[in-house]
Order: sequence, then C-alpha cells, then structure tokens
Amino acid sequence: QFDDIDNTIGIALNLEADNVGVVLMGDGRNILEGCSVKSTQKIAQVSVGDALRGRVVDALARPIDGKGEIKSTETRLIESIAPNIIARKSVYEPLQTGITAIDAMIPIGRGQRELIIGDRQTGKTAVAVDTILNQKGQNVVCVYVAIGQKASSVAQVVDIFQQAGAMDYTV
Repeated sequence: QFDDIDNTIGIALNLEADNVGVVLMGDGRNILEGCSVKSTQKIAQVSVGDALRGRVVDALARPIDGKGEIKSTETRLIESIAPNIIARKSVYEPLQTGITAIDAMIPIGRGQRELIIGDRQTGKTAVAVDTILNQKGQNVVCVYVAIGQKASSVAQVVDIFQQAGAMDYTV
C-alpha cells in the first residue's frame, strides 16, 4: 500500500535488490518518487457474496455507486486456481435470453460465463441488458462487466436495471 492521498494498493510482481515491479490497482496519480510503501501482509483479494447484489463496483469490488461501504464478510483471492474440468458440474439447464433468435441458435447454459464480442454499435450491450432483464424471478445472479466503458454508458445501464428492478439480482 502506497503512502499517498488515495492509499493506492499495488501487487508486487518482481522483487529485485534495488527495485520492485508493482502493478497499481488505482490511478497512481498521487504517487511520487520516494513515496513510502508498506506491506499489507495480505494476498490480493476481493469481497464476494450477496452483499454485492445491487451494487456498482470497480474491478477490485470497491463501491463506486455512492451507497457506502459493502458489508461483506467473505473474500476470494484475485488469482485463484479454477476447478479442473472433471470437478465442475456439467451444464444441464438452459438460460433463456428472451431473444428468440439467440435462444434458438446459441444454447447458453445456466452458470456459464458469456463473452459478447463484435464490432462497435452492433447491439452487444442491448443483448446483455435484455438478457439480464429477462432473468427476473429465475433465481439467477447476473454480473454485468463494463470494463473500459465510459462512465456515462455504465450509468445508463445501471439506470435501466434500477427502473426494471434488476439490481436486486445483478452486480
């Protein structure tokens, strides 16, 4: 943890005799040469659990929605080993997007992560938003990831979710 105004967190990647390579988990604009650094004695981890439902968080699960701290008692390591293929439960239940063409052509299993890729302005966000809105009452927790999106675009999506009551089951 850096001794700057923001108490920026970093992950040490390589330790050498005269320097340390660090990945910053913040903007780092207030870190200056000669700035003090202290160890947190923790492995990089994020909050997890039901307390995140209905919240807008950054990549480190820190709240950015202005609703105060997230009261989660559970954490998970950022870099954790995924279960091997045999230990995973097979996909046996479909997840309906609500878009008939997609549901008919591309089976999506409940519990799967889906990456929607394509050219700009082709409706990727609309497909994701419609799919999340369609999960109301289906006992599904949705995670909408908007890394690299403009804050105004994220705010519009969050507003749509709030108006539809979808934030109750969405992070």
